[in-house]
Amino acid sequence: MSLPSGFLDELRSRVPLAQVVGRKVGWDTRKSNPGKGDYWAPCPFHAEKTASFHVDDKKGFYYCFGCHAKGDALSFVRETENVGFMEAVEILAREAGMTMPAPDPQAAARDKIRAGLVDVMEAAVQFYRLQLNTGAATEARAYLERRGLNAAALERWEIGFAPDSRTTLFEHLRGKGMAAELIVESGLAVPPDGGGTPFDRFRGRIMFPIRDARDRAIAFGGRAMDANARAKYLNSPETPLFDKGRTLFNISPARAASGKSGSLVVAEGYMDVIALVGAGFAHAVAPLGTAITEDQLRLMWRVADEPIIALDGDTAGIRAAMRLIDLALPMLEAGKSLRFALMPAGQDPDDVIRAGGSKAMQAALDAAKPLVDLLWQRETADQVFDSPERRSALDARLRALLAKITDPNLRGHYEAAIRERRQALFRPATPGGRVGPFRGPRGKALPQKASAGARASLLARDMADETRVRESAILLGCLNHPQIAERFEAELERCQFICPDLRDIATALLAGLHLDFGADARSQGLRSYIEATLNADPLDKLQAIGQVRDNPYLRPEADPALAAQAVLEDLNRQAATLGMAAEVREAEEELSGVADEGLTWRLAQAALARDKAQRAGIGDDSGAAQDDSDVRKQLYDFIDNARWKKKKH
Repeated sequence: MSLPSGFLDELRSRVPLAQVVGRKVGWDTRKSNPGKGDYWAPCPFHAEKTASFHVDDKKGFYYCFGCHAKGDALSFVRETENVGFMEAVEILAREAGMTMPAPDPQAAARDKIRAGLVDVMEAAVQFYRLQLNTGAATEARAYLERRGLNAAALERWEIGFAPDSRTTLFEHLRGKGMAAELIVESGLAVPPDGGGTPFDRFRGRIMFPIRDARDRAIAFGGRAMDANARAKYLNSPETPLFDKGRTLFNISPARAASGKSGSLVVAEGYMDVIALVGAGFAHAVAPLGTAITEDQLRLMWRVADEPIIALDGDTAGIRAAMRLIDLALPMLEAGKSLRFALMPAGQDPDDVIRAGGSKAMQAALDAAKPLVDLLWQRETADQVFDSPERRSALDARLRALLAKITDPNLRGHYEAAIRERRQALFRPATPGGRVGPFRGPRGKALPQKASAGARASLLARDMADETRVRESAILLGCLNHPQIAERFEAELERCQFICPDLRDIATALLAGLHLDFGADARSQGLRSYIEATLNADPLDKLQAIGQVRDNPYLRPEADPALAAQAVLEDLNRQAATLGMAAEVREAEEELSGVADEGLTWRLAQAALARDKAQRAGIGDDSGAAQDDSDVRKQLYDFIDNARWKKKKH
C-alpha cells in the first residue's frame, strides 16, 4: 500500500521518539536532559548495565554506542515489536490518532480476512480451554499433572484439550456465527475430499496456543493422547496468519525477559519451553516442529546476540545442532553468533530440570560451547588422521566451510581458532613439537618453566635475546614475503614462539594468510589485517631490533629464494634451540640433589654442547641447518657420558 506524500513526516512529528522508546526502557536520569530532548538509557537491543543508548528527541533519531543500533520511531517499533513496515506505521498511527489511508481493495480484503482469522483463533483458544475441564479430558489432565503443570501453569500457557470428536469445534464456531470458509482457512478444520461438512483437524490432543510477537493467537500445537497416533505432535498448517518458519513459540514474553537477562534460550519443543519458564528461564523459545530457519535465526538475533541452543542429548538433537552450523555460518557477523548447550545423553531440558532443578539447567547453559567448538567436533569426531591425505581432506573441508563466512575479519578469527585446534590435534607430544610437558630420555615429564638455577645458567642468560631476534626475523621475512609464509605454513604452525607479543603476531599472520588481499597488495593487506587484529602495527615490533631491521635478506626487495632460505634457517634454529632447552631442564631436574657447584658445572657443559652443536651446522652460513633430533641426540650423549663427573679443582 502506498502512503500519501507527507504522511510519514506528520506521523513522526506527532509521536515523539522519546515517548515510543520510553515504553521499552528506563531513562538514566543522571545523564538525560529532557529539556533539551536528550535521553539516555541501557540499550533495549543488547544486554548492558550502562546507559549507552541515546535518543535525540528533537531530531527523532536514536543511536546505541554499544551495539550501533540506530533509526527512528518506525524502525524502533519494527525491531522491538517484530513487525513489518506497514504494521509499524499502523501502530504509530493509532497512537497518534491518525487515520490510515484507505488501502487498495485487494489489500483491504486481505486485512479483513486476517482480522476474521484472528477472531476464529481466539474463539478456538477459549473452546479448547473449557474442554480441558470436561470428563473427556481426564487422561489429558493426569498427563499434564505428571509433567508438573499445576493450575497456574495451565492458565499461563492457556493449555486446552481437543475432544476426540469429528466436528465438535467446527460446529461450536459455526454456532458463534463464524463462516465455514474462515474456519477452514484458519487451519482448524479440513474439508473432506468428497465434499461435505469439514472435520476438525485436532482431535484427542492437548492443545498449546501459539501466539505471535503481538500476542495474537495464530496457530496451535497439539500433543496426541493416543500412543498409536500418526504424529505425536501436530501443528497448524500455514495460513495467512501463520508461517511456521518465521515464528517462535513464546517469542513475545521471551523478548521482554531477554531484555533483563541478556540471553535467549532456544529449546526443541513446547514442553521444554514450559519447563524452562517454570524454572525461572522466562527467556526461552522453541521452533515449531521443524529445523530452525534463516528467518527464525534472524528473529533470535534481534532478541539476543548469542542465543543458546539447548538441544536434546540424543542423536536427533546432535544432528539438529550440526545442521544449524551450516545454516548459521553464512549469516554470522561480528557480535552475532550461537552457543550450544547439549543436554546429557537421553535427556531434554525438561528432564534436566525435573532431575536437578534450575541449578542443573543453569550449569548446562553456563557450559554452552561456542559454534566453532561444535564445528571442529563435527569435522574431527571419530576420525583418524594418520596420513597426509586424511589431514589434507580435513583441511579442504574446513577451508570450504570457513569460506562461507562473509565477514573477512570474523573469518580470520575463525581460521585462527581452527588453526589452534589443528595444531593441538596434529602436534606430536615430543620435545620438538609438544602438546603436554616435555619428555626426557627416560620418559620423565620436564618442568614447563625454568627454575631459578636454570635461569642463572649460561644457556638461559643468552637465550632470551637470541630467541627474540630469531622470532622477529622469521615473522618479518614472512610478512614481507607472504609466499614464504604459505610455503612454510606447516613449519610456522609447529614453531613455538616464546615471546608473547611475537606469538600474537604469528597467530594473526597465519589467520590472515589465506585472505584475499589481491595479488599485488598481499604484504600490505596482511600487515593491515594484523594491525586491525592486534591494534598495533606489527612492523614496529619486528623492526625494533637493528640486527633484524638491517638484514638484507628479510627486506621486501630481497630475492625470494634467499629470503626463503633465511626464514627456513631461523625456523630450524628455533626448533633445535628449544629442543636443547628442554634437555637442560631435564638435566637440572635429575641433578636436584647435587651440590650447587656440580649443577653450575653441568649447565655450563650443556651450554658448551649447545655451542658445539651450532658450530656443527645448526643453521651456519652454508644454510645446512641440522635437524632438531640430531641436536637432542648430541645432548643425550653428553648427559649419559658425563652424568656423575664433577669439575676438578
